[in-house]
Amino acid sequence: MINKCLFPAAGYGTRFLPATKATPKEMLPILTKPLIQYGVEEAVEAGITTMAIVSGRGKRAIEDHFDISYELEHQIKGGSKEELLDEIRSLIEKCTFSYTRQIEMKGLGHAILTGETLIGNEPFAVVLADDLCQNDEAGVLEQMKKVYEKYQCSVVAIEEVPMDETQKYGVIAGKLVDGTEDTYRVSDMVEKPEPKDAPTNLAIIGRYILTPDIFDILRNTKAGKGGEIQITDALLEQAKQGRVIAYKFKGKRFDCGSVDGFVEATNWFYDRMKS
Repeated sequence: MINKCLFPAAGYGTRFLPATKATPKEMLPILTKPLIQYGVEEAVEAGITTMAIVSGRGKRAIEDHFDISYELEHQIKGGSKEELLDEIRSLIEKCTFSYTRQIEMKGLGHAILTGETLIGNEPFAVVLADDLCQNDEAGVLEQMKKVYEKYQCSVVAIEEVPMDETQKYGVIAGKLVDGTEDTYRVSDMVEKPEPKDAPTNLAIIGRYILTPDIFDILRNTKAGKGGEIQITDALLEQAKQGRVIAYKFKGKRFDCGSVDGFVEATNWFYDRMKS
């Protein structure tokens, strides 16, 4: 069972300065809902109600968002705006939120390792709020849980990207398994390769299900590309033992870590709301 979802949320969000100077990038809204709330809702849809958030300095707004605001609720109680808080109230009632701080920004692998104290010795999901995913039938995490239940090893979500964009992602190589068209047993992983060095155009996006041995591997993983501890390097150690599955998810993904992707997501959700 996957009972916990980890949200690495300590990054500075420098691509959105000056908006993120005092506002966590995870709290930037797509329409009226912050990015991290979309991620929490996706986890809840997958039956996960324990949220573990790795935060940092200047991220207090995330904690406040997933808490009751008595003064605000008193002000709007009985009015037409009260129902606007229904979704977040529901999440607060359903979920448990716990927090720990990443003192230094040393990469995604380090952020996940920092979350060990909140996860313990059990498999867990990871959501990067920057990657906003949408699918009407089943969310990406719900799809990945079924893959995990079948293979009982780490699972990464992948999608095809243009070859000239491989340097933005971790890229996998592998073979399709069990006659599927969307599930690969990973044989190699490369962090942000140049197009000429990329083994494929199958890129890892911000959804993972990880087995707890990843923490010991991360402890022994040296800093890689960019001087950071890369989760890709740690997953490669598991992949060498045949213990990583890559799943080409069904649905749409928006890269809300970029201004272009953020605007695309805003327009898409606005058009959807109006239709």
